[in-house]
Amino acid sequence: MPTFVMVTHIDNAAVSAPKDLEELEKAAMRQIELHCPEVNWRENLAVIGPYDYLDLFEAPDMVTAQKVAMIVRSFGHAHTEIWPATQWSEFKEEIRGLA
Repeated sequence: MPTFVMVTHIDNAAVSAPKDLEELEKAAMRQIELHCPEVNWRENLAVIGPYDYLDLFEAPDMVTAQKVAMIVRSFGHAHTEIWPATQWSEFKEEIRGLA
């Protein structure tokens, strides 16, 4: 299944206290599990910089990955970006024959 990287920046207006982030996450994950049960979460990381979170997940296709992003956006008044990703070993195989 294809792997996707999603970075998320939560709008300051989405939560009134840091502890509210966990409830926001639970609500979003319930919707993702309901609407995208085939998604397999590989990693969830909090990061420091222009984004608040970096998630790695597998989805059967881009449409499903976009649904995940739309759900996250709707719950967190968030900005998300999704990037398709390839394992380095697979990528090397794909480019090995290129000039």
